[in-house]
Amino acid sequence: MRRNVISLMLLVCLVACLTVGCAQENGTSGPAPLTPIPIPTNGGQNPMNDAKNPTPTPFMPIRERVTYPMTRDNVKVLGRTCMIDEVRWCGFSGSGVEFFFAGTECSVNLRGDDMTESTGHNARVAIYVDGVRQQDIMINENDVTDRTVEIIKSDIDTIATIRIVKLSEVSDSTFGIVSVDAVGMISPLVATEKKIEFIGDSITCGYGVDGVLGEDVYQTSNEDCTKAYAYKTAELLGMDYSLVSMSGYGIVSGYTGDGVKNPGQTLPQYYKTLGNCYGHFAGTVAPSSVAWDFSEFVPDYVVINLGTNDFSYCGADEERRREYIEGYKEFLKVVRECNPYAKIVCVLGIMGTDLCGSMETAVAEYSTENGDNYITTMRFAEQNQALDGIAVDWHPSDKTHTKAAKKLALFLKEQ
Repeated sequence: MRRNVISLMLLVCLVACLTVGCAQENGTSGPAPLTPIPIPTNGGQNPMNDAKNPTPTPFMPIRERVTYPMTRDNVKVLGRTCMIDEVRWCGFSGSGVEFFFAGTECSVNLRGDDMTESTGHNARVAIYVDGVRQQDIMINENDVTDRTVEIIKSDIDTIATIRIVKLSEVSDSTFGIVSVDAVGMISPLVATEKKIEFIGDSITCGYGVDGVLGEDVYQTSNEDCTKAYAYKTAELLGMDYSLVSMSGYGIVSGYTGDGVKNPGQTLPQYYKTLGNCYGHFAGTVAPSSVAWDFSEFVPDYVVINLGTNDFSYCGADEERRREYIEGYKEFLKVVRECNPYAKIVCVLGIMGTDLCGSMETAVAEYSTENGDNYITTMRFAEQNQALDGIAVDWHPSDKTHTKAAKKLALFLKEQ
């Protein structure tokens, strides 16, 4: 009997470690896999106790339904989000919440924005339980109708980690997390020791990764940031992440099919905000009008992957390439101002290496002119369609993203 009690306490300690970010990802998106185990109601120990506490208090299960607001007291926030009228709004890829759950029932209330009736542009959202994707949802309701999604319903007290994450990008649509209803308790997971921010375009968003070139057209339903190199890199490194990315965006020009400059789709103009979107938070608030508080997420690393769309404008024109270099240098000043202690890593090349030299020149000149030696560059290998396949509109496949993530993770470990 005593051996059983000791075994139970070891399991409880494992859960306590999970809540302080000790767990590593295991090749799946979301928090580290952990099989839900029953929580004893008589004589059991509270899984939220400090493992160093010599006199743990008994776990007292909650038998009444409780509605938890999406504040940082209750959940760990993923990426850039904002609270409007007690609803946590998510725009950027990868944004959402994560929390520990103990009890018998758990559901979440989700809300769409004013773009959710536009076919092909609805927000795509995934719900993970113990690291396994349990639900893949398209938010189709309008902005005044909430959808209640059941996550856990059990006859016995159960513990689990739950992650709710936006798979699609901010450019198309947003969604809100209204509250979590639970017969039980929820608590935020503690932040990881190190954090990483990614600034990028469609590659970082996971554009079209669930589709195939020539068979599918881009829709938010085939976009999944958790299959893209950035999210995968954060998983490999065990770091909290923030993705600031929008498809088609560049440094001085967004994608252009005719070589005419596209200044409307430049990421630097939105870097200090929650992004540019056709939809609106709460039906009226433009994400671009919401200033981001950089004290809410202080990264140890900032990875910039911008230039693929600029190349459609620059081409081989030396004057335009010089414009890209100067624009890149100015953006680096902004990134450094907002992240004074971060190691900045500038990368490029998955969808073409033509502009890599210009990116490297920009970094070298910026570093010399500003005395900033805490910045470096890395080239990705260009995607190999024959070997790894290719996704919608010539974008990288899941296999290509995985290879890129492994290379970047190894590179960052050496910095």
